[in-house]
Amino acid sequence: MGRVPVVGNLAMVIEDEQELVGGNTSDSVVRIGGTVRKPWHPTSGAVQNFMQALRSHGVDTPEPLGRDAENRHVVEYLAGVTALDSLPLSLDDLRRVGRLVRQIHDASEHIPLPEVDDWNLPLPTAEPDLMCHNDLAPWNLIIGERWVFIDWDGAGPSTRLWDLAYAAQAFGSLFEGQPIDDAAANLRAFIDGYDASSELRQALPDAMSKRTTAMYELLKRSHETGFQPWANMYADGHGEHWRAAADYVDRHHGVWKQALER
Repeated sequence: MGRVPVVGNLAMVIEDEQELVGGNTSDSVVRIGGTVRKPWHPTSGAVQNFMQALRSHGVDTPEPLGRDAENRHVVEYLAGVTALDSLPLSLDDLRRVGRLVRQIHDASEHIPLPEVDDWNLPLPTAEPDLMCHNDLAPWNLIIGERWVFIDWDGAGPSTRLWDLAYAAQAFGSLFEGQPIDDAAANLRAFIDGYDASSELRQALPDAMSKRTTAMYELLKRSHETGFQPWANMYADGHGEHWRAAADYVDRHHGVWKQALER
């Protein structure tokens, strides 16, 4: 894929920087006019090329705009609210989100995996064969004039099943305290929107359990070793949240299996 351009004269617009909050794993995220800027990482060039390739296949992502003179990753700023701030989503909305995720995965099938020495993904999966967002969740979906997933920084090689399992658990609100009938209906609506195959539907309950448990284990392990930013997230309550979520998903395995039957 092509080179990533350097854009923007930061010296002319530094006074217009506005700090953006809400993320857990990115430092120094700012808005300058119609752009968002955050630290550039070794994989940022490949991620920007991936986003541009998705756009060429009809997927709406924030426009990737290269890096600025301060060596920051620059993308288009999108106005709207997050799906997290719009919960609960209706079943029709969940079907719409499922269609968005399916569009991303199908387009990614046409995009070769970039050659990067070390993706350094927090939750890698065996035998990755597809470039994925890796954090398709309500906190990363902007709802406005456009419905667009943001925060592609963690994109990298994965599989359709691993990425879908995380998105299904997150948008289905499969968390402790959610009434089980509501969670099952949410899950089915999302997966119906995705139009998942019978094979994917059969594999999802186990994959959701493994993916949710892996998230908790990442946080717990990071807390024990002091690995940031996950160590602080564990202490701030994310650890207990994901421990309970993993138990909830595993405990109701049969409910998810029934809900996903065609």
